[in-house]
Amino acid sequence: MSRTILQVSEFTREARDLLEDHFGTVWLTGEISNLATPASGHIYFSLKDEHAQIRCAMFRNRRSPYRGSLENGTEVLLSGNVSIYEARGDFQLIVDYIDNIRIKGRGRLFKRQR
Repeated sequence: MSRTILQVSEFTREARDLLEDHFGTVWLTGEISNLATPASGHIYFSLKDEHAQIRCAMFRNRRSPYRGSLENGTEVLLSGNVSIYEARGDFQLIVDYIDNIRIKGRGRLFKRQR
């Protein structure tokens, strides 16, 4: 039996390619948490429900269609592409669009923390 030995970067690149090819664009709903808005203009946050969470990044060039304000606990519907941030090996969603028509305000998870 032969073994294939990969560098970490090769493995994460292949895993990223598999995820991106398999899923394409996905629509998810959940609550915003761990919101960060650095000076770069990008938005970083986690999208979570009662059982799981995924890291998300919405880059500055995608923010223009979204005119609302995001806060921790805001429940949203969004679309994006599944990926892996290779430098850290983090599973993430690159957000393309947040549906500001369907934002529902503070979600149940946020309210439960209060």
